Amino acid sequence: MILSLVEEIIGLLCYILSYTHPELISERNGVAAYIFSFITLLLITMSIAVLVGIENTIYSNQKKKIEKQNKEIEDLVASQNRFFSSMSHEIRTPINTIIGLNEMILREDISDDIAEDAINIRSAGKMLLNTINDILDMSKFQAGDMKLLVETYKTGDMMSDLVGMLWLRAKEKNLEFHVNVSPDIPSELRGDEVRIKQILMNILNNAIKYTKEGSVSLSVQCEKKEDGIVNMIYSVEDTGMGIKKEDIPYLFTAFKRVDEGNTKHIEGTGLGLSIVKQFLDLMGGKVTVNSVYTKGSTFIVEIPQKAATDQVIGEYNYNKGSKLGRRSGYKHRFEAPEAKLLVVDDNDSNLLVVTKLLRDTKIKVDTAKNGYEALKLTQDNPYNLIFMDHLMPEMDGIECFRAIRNQAGGMNCDTRIVILTANAGEENRSLYAKEGFNGYLVKPVTGNDLEDEVYRQLPKNLINIVGDSSIDEDTVSWIKENERKKRIVITAEASSDIPKALCQKYDIRTFTQRVRTKEGSFIEGEEIDTQGLLRYMENPENTAKVEYPTVEEYERFFAKQLLSANNIVHIATTSSEENSAYKVAKEAADSFDNVTVIDSRNFSTGQGIAALMACRMAEAGMTVNDIEEKMKRLVSTVRATYMIENMTFLARDGSVNATYAGVLNSLMLHPVTTVKDGSITLKGMMMGSQKRVWRKYIDFTFRGYKPDSTVVFISYAGLAKKDLDWIRAEVEKHHKFKATFLVETSPSVAASFGPGSFGISFVFIKRL
Repeated sequence: MILSLVEEIIGLLCYILSYTHPELISERNGVAAYIFSFITLLLITMSIAVLVGIENTIYSNQKKKIEKQNKEIEDLVASQNRFFSSMSHEIRTPINTIIGLNEMILREDISDDIAEDAINIRSAGKMLLNTINDILDMSKFQAGDMKLLVETYKTGDMMSDLVGMLWLRAKEKNLEFHVNVSPDIPSELRGDEVRIKQILMNILNNAIKYTKEGSVSLSVQCEKKEDGIVNMIYSVEDTGMGIKKEDIPYLFTAFKRVDEGNTKHIEGTGLGLSIVKQFLDLMGGKVTVNSVYTKGSTFIVEIPQKAATDQVIGEYNYNKGSKLGRRSGYKHRFEAPEAKLLVVDDNDSNLLVVTKLLRDTKIKVDTAKNGYEALKLTQDNPYNLIFMDHLMPEMDGIECFRAIRNQAGGMNCDTRIVILTANAGEENRSLYAKEGFNGYLVKPVTGNDLEDEVYRQLPKNLINIVGDSSIDEDTVSWIKENERKKRIVITAEASSDIPKALCQKYDIRTFTQRVRTKEGSFIEGEEIDTQGLLRYMENPENTAKVEYPTVEEYERFFAKQLLSANNIVHIATTSSEENSAYKVAKEAADSFDNVTVIDSRNFSTGQGIAALMACRMAEAGMTVNDIEEKMKRLVSTVRATYMIENMTFLARDGSVNATYAGVLNSLMLHPVTTVKDGSITLKGMMMGSQKRVWRKYIDFTFRGYKPDSTVVFISYAGLAKKDLDWIRAEVEKHHKFKATFLVETSPSVAASFGPGSFGISFVFIKRL
């Protein structure tokens, strides 16, 4: 820019000089003019070359400087994450000892004063863990690595656990602590229970910290939406110091504390509310704040969740249930005197904690301080269960796990091994699942957690239930489902539009994608459905696009499925399409020895039919290699076509030119596509009345093909039942199928094709 400015100034001076002193300007004719013209051209060319060279040098130097700075930032972030992860591990290890041995104190016949002190220790330990989680989570947010773990959880248990951790803090400050939970809340929800609990704990903990006298109240309600979605509303109200109006915008800023003059004496990291906001953004929720300075504050948190059951939580007095002034009497729930357990950990205190917490179950416990000691014991001693630490010197837990599994002449090659580690986080859970561990426990671990895991893992003939037999009811369903892994599980994308009845019949697991709108990102089938998306898209200004999955997301999906399967055969969307899920899934599968990805050469219900064929092969006892080889041949026999009502939606997502789409729409032309050689191909345009066009399209689909009579899929978007009945009747005029499935397309497909569109997919025996 500077050089260009200099050049402009020199040119301007030349013009001024020629105007004010014309006598200095002389004209050249003939050969001299050409020579001067050439010299001028040469000088200009050289000047431009020099300027470009200088600018390139400046740009190159600047680029190298920026790249160096980015590398330093990346190294700093990586170093910070390693530090936080290491800190989390190192702090969790001694806390495991504190909480574990403290639990042993609570089990003894002790005085009420000692019991109350022990309960205070337990509460403080849990609050310290929450602070550690906040710091670790902030580093994940900064690195862009934070992911949610969506699972089914019991609403009542979560609330009881939350209240149990915080009522004591309120009691220490002589505050009243009220809980009001609406009885119409679903008893089970699907979401990230740990993160939701963390959100509420941070807000409640703040309310208690900033309230000197009066009360803190938690109210929980829900608003029922469509398709099983409920909007959970958590209100936290306090009578504390309140927040100045001008400070409210800064509440959710990390490491910043508002009104520092009045709050500098209050402990805290300044991370809590920042993490609350970031988790809510990740969940599609929101938080609002109402506060009057010196009078108190109300935080209202809204989180959309999927109801996992129609049952409601009912009436329960959480205030009464959470007043744990006295310890609850511990009683072990089972005994296993014939069972043998090996605990491997390099920390003597951790070995002591596990041994003591399982003492009343009468299990025979051996211990090893490192992987080499463990290998010596497993060579000659049969164990029913092994608890394995991860980070150990010389040989870590994963190396030891592999060595035990491949130990020549060893007696524990098939023994169930549970990782017991201070490495928390979903990424670590996926790592251990990928390795093949049979379970995952995070330190600090409670006695109930240990007993539950032992019960789940031990052979049932070694266990004697004592006292309360509810443990059998709580865990037997989990055991039946997971104890015996399936030989082969077939998986596919949710956009394959496989009917739910077939998914249940063949246990097809689907990988859900996200659809991004201007309002945020939503999970297909869980947070957004096809009808809701079509209603949203009625506004011409609204758009929706598929968020293509990452390798890490597929890795977590495969790792989760391998908990209940020995092998996975994944039927992926055609590799011929841009941003194909096949390529990403294939890269993720390279991290596993027992995941095979097959190119369906199709999409939507065409992909679903391919998955159905693979399921039938697996049921017939075929091996993974046999299924892979046969599917390579059979995917070409899937006939899949789609008729689009108009080009409006394709234009809005950028698939076709908007002007071109407008012309076709004005002519009332309906595009017909088919999948050929794995690519979606436009086969032509049809004109006429709706029923006439539909009939011509159905004729086109079946013309020249002899279908297999097993099944036909009719996928649709935004069509009424009477229209679907008419389409089905027309299809059956061409061929009598044993099963005809009407399948509403996934939101991602509907976002491209729009309402009034439908497709037909079937397997053909031969071309006519």
